[in-house]
Amino acid sequence: MDLATLIVLAAAMGLAATLYSSVGHGGASAYLAIMALAEVAPATMRPMALALNLVVSAIALASYARAGHFDWRLFLTVAIPAIPLAFIGGMVQLPDQTYRPIVGLILLFAAIQFAWKPDRAMRQRPHASILMAAGGILGLLAGLTGTGGGIFLSPLLLITGWAKPRSTAAVAAAFIFVNSLAGLAGNVSALGKLPLGLPWLVAAVAVGGLIGSRMGAVIVSRTALMRLLALVLVIAGLKLLFA
Repeated sequence: MDLATLIVLAAAMGLAATLYSSVGHGGASAYLAIMALAEVAPATMRPMALALNLVVSAIALASYARAGHFDWRLFLTVAIPAIPLAFIGGMVQLPDQTYRPIVGLILLFAAIQFAWKPDRAMRQRPHASILMAAGGILGLLAGLTGTGGGIFLSPLLLITGWAKPRSTAAVAAAFIFVNSLAGLAGNVSALGKLPLGLPWLVAAVAVGGLIGSRMGAVIVSRTALMRLLALVLVIAGLKLLFA
């Protein structure tokens, strides 16, 4: 990777990290799209996106937890079954046409829901077994798509009314962190190493993550947070459909 490409990637990913971290996400779907446009080698894209996800989701989690929005019980219920399946998903290489159109349309549908009606009614959470099954499925999707799974978990929790927006963002950040770690482990075992130039990209997304997570955890309103999430889901959905 030459210096000019690295600078462009760092700037674009820093902006993506700012937007995604504002809703507790790591930004992997945006990083994958940016790397595709920059013609980064496909074999290195997923592990690089997951590594950057670790940085941004950890920063977002710290910001939201510090503000008192983290729900340990909800996180553990969905994360425990997700972690091993994210590892398995990280080792599997599926043809893009197998899952991308379906997942992309689901994300666009969720985005429309949040943009149209940002205030969602809260409902009683289902039995833990249902949450665990959902967590396992989302963990597998996280590993398969090279993301941390937050773009799937956040819509589920908010559309069902199982968590408030900021609690959702906090749990999503932790969910993304553990799934990214598991998915990266599965990728590294197959690819052997992470690409060069990663430290510079880590620095860029860390700055973006600090700015965005502070905005989401403390500054922006609930309605603005939901519409930011809608924007994130639109970007992720279009990326899956057309990238």
